[in-house]
Amino acid sequence: MIADRFLAIARTTAAILTAILAISPTAQAQAEMANEPCLRMSGFDVKRAAISYLSWDTEGSRRVEQNLLRPKSEVALRVRLGGQWRSAVDLPTTGQALGDNEYRYDISVGPQTKLRWHIVASKNSLEMSVSAHGENLALIEAVELVFPFDPRVTPTTVIPSVRNADGTMRLPAVINAPDFGQMLLSDDRNDHLMARLLGSRKNKTVDFVIVFPKLEAEKSQRLKLIPIHLPVPHGLHDKAIWKAARRGWFGAFQPNAKWGTPGTGQLYGAPAGVLANNVISDPASCSLWFYADKALWTPEIAPGISIMNLVRDTIDWWLTERMLPSGEMICYWNMTDFLDANAGPIIAAWDYVEVSGDTKWLAGRIDKLEKLAEFLAKRDVDGDGLVEAKQSGNRNALVQPTRSSCWWDAVNYGHKCGHSNAIIYRAWRCLADLEAKLGRDSRQAHYTKLSDKLKAVYAKTLYNPHTGWLAGWKSQDGELHDYGLTAVNGLAIEYGLVEPQQGREILSRLRQKMQDEGFKRYDLGVPSSLLPVRRSDYLLPDAIGCPKREDGSDTFGQYMNSGITAGQVLHFLAAHYVVGDGDKADVILRSMLERQQQGKFQNGVTDDFPRGIDWTDWNGNPTGYEGYLADSFRFLQAVLLREPAFRQRLYRPLERPGLKEL
Repeated sequence: MIADRFLAIARTTAAILTAILAISPTAQAQAEMANEPCLRMSGFDVKRAAISYLSWDTEGSRRVEQNLLRPKSEVALRVRLGGQWRSAVDLPTTGQALGDNEYRYDISVGPQTKLRWHIVASKNSLEMSVSAHGENLALIEAVELVFPFDPRVTPTTVIPSVRNADGTMRLPAVINAPDFGQMLLSDDRNDHLMARLLGSRKNKTVDFVIVFPKLEAEKSQRLKLIPIHLPVPHGLHDKAIWKAARRGWFGAFQPNAKWGTPGTGQLYGAPAGVLANNVISDPASCSLWFYADKALWTPEIAPGISIMNLVRDTIDWWLTERMLPSGEMICYWNMTDFLDANAGPIIAAWDYVEVSGDTKWLAGRIDKLEKLAEFLAKRDVDGDGLVEAKQSGNRNALVQPTRSSCWWDAVNYGHKCGHSNAIIYRAWRCLADLEAKLGRDSRQAHYTKLSDKLKAVYAKTLYNPHTGWLAGWKSQDGELHDYGLTAVNGLAIEYGLVEPQQGREILSRLRQKMQDEGFKRYDLGVPSSLLPVRRSDYLLPDAIGCPKREDGSDTFGQYMNSGITAGQVLHFLAAHYVVGDGDKADVILRSMLERQQQGKFQNGVTDDFPRGIDWTDWNGNPTGYEGYLADSFRFLQAVLLREPAFRQRLYRPLERPGLKEL
């Protein structure tokens, strides 16, 4: 008897050690060496039904060595008994290892009644089943499976096949763990199981909850988790460069978990399923077109799972929940007076319709899109064609709690804002194209003429002959505010607001200025500005990156005082491709791609300045606060915009459409 007990203990110990690895070291090493997707899971305990370690890497590197789950948290079932939710880890359990990477838990929920959780892992996938057994299944009122992800590692989020009006979702769904990869979660009975994504910005938590239907006797609910890769976009000639970009391509797609208390008058919070800065950060209307432009090239990420549907639902949320009666769009929190907040949803709507051909949706939204556009048109207060911001842009005018007129909200953009007007130009062109799809010729002509008028004066107003490039804004007092702004100049050249020859000259001068200043870290991108931003042109009296010295030298390179954020580098790169100097952009792009493959454009959700690496100084030191900013990954579009066919599609509305006689 004693010998038998020792033999049983030895067998159990061996089984536990096997299950803890989940993937044998040999199989794991082989997957990594072959750059194949790999998955790691562990945590088997004969008395606790839980998975304490879960990670994957769809590109087959060593990311799998970092747990995606929160410390002291586990993937586990929970069951409602007698009206109370109980974690299965607290219920009497018998675990059994059935073989390599396979085990089963029997969880007692009452007399002669149990839940069975069966788990099988391979080197790159995971299968689970949940079933009920016994004499009194009525005891089991509800069962859920909870994945407690740690956004401090990476902001894992979920892109579902169906998003319901109440914020819940339906499987299948893609679990997006940026820099680790994407896994497709499906149920083999095609029951379209319901799920929820819940989070806390304060506590840095994300919980993905799978809701099982009422369990029937001996009938299993099965889940399967398998890796996915985005195929090479149709028509891309340089297929090798796509592999360098595909890991990070999903980085821009960060639908919110439900967090905070949106709609209650509080500033912070978001509903589930709205595209945002990250899974537990703010949605911002001025950034919506960033994500929509990327979705243009990858509308479906897995069979039946559409990024563009997510874009559409996000546009609808902004139009129905966040647009004021005046036609002004709130940008984030309760902040107004952002001109690009109105332009962003218009461009995103063009992206959606361009891919989907959904003119029925467009017809139902065109009045609201026009209301956004007309709000902007009315802001041309002096009738010159440019849209004037409420902010004066005069020195010392940007004071807390106000913000600037555009995405660069800590810098004193105002009055004739070069950033906003470039985006407004594209938005009006996109709206003209949408009007044409509905056969609304007079409205098409109206927005085309507005954009023509803007284009005619844009470069004339902002060109600085002393530097040979465009200033960021012209303030109400007539001063040009010029800091060698790479994104503003890039946008203007990319969108054709300056002629190609002048664009080449501007880009050459900006590159020379970088060289003169000793900037060499192209793996980071390029600085947002090449000259220090004066204190009088920063958000006062204090803000992230705000200098104490008037010349701006003391915080030079920090945050929006000439810091670097990867997403805004896109326009500088695209401008080079537009004017035929692509070889110079390629040097920067390939350096950034190498950094991206190492996962260095994010360091998880920090929400703590200056720890966030969403912004860096010129030496690569963090100067941001988000840590993970979805915007950062939009630079990867340059991989496509290197090629003429992709530029032609994106910029088609920017070509002056032929106007019909009215």
